[in-house]
Amino acid sequence: MVARTAYTQLNYSPLLLIGTLLGLTIVYLVAPIGLIMGLIIQNTVMTILGGITWLLMSISYLPTLKLYQCSLLWSLTLPLIGLLYGLMTLDSAWRHWRGKGGGWKGRVYVNS
Repeated sequence: MVARTAYTQLNYSPLLLIGTLLGLTIVYLVAPIGLIMGLIIQNTVMTILGGITWLLMSISYLPTLKLYQCSLLWSLTLPLIGLLYGLMTLDSAWRHWRGKGGGWKGRVYVNS
């Protein structure tokens, strides 16, 4: 569904696509990358900030997991979820640029 409609939601705008991908990267990927890089280069401040940020992100997802009665450990996968959503959004734009955007049940709807 995301790969079919994400670029449509962005009004087929390359600028909005760039902004969306940049936003997803900042919100979902900077914290785990900071944590991992901090551990690799042994930078305590970077490690702590990355860990705290990832923890806060995970805590914000807990009410949704509780509502749907899912394991709370799923909150740790939020960066992966954000990455996959960004890739599906990029794929949606790629399909549109190739003239195959919005495909559903063998039909392709072209932006007119």
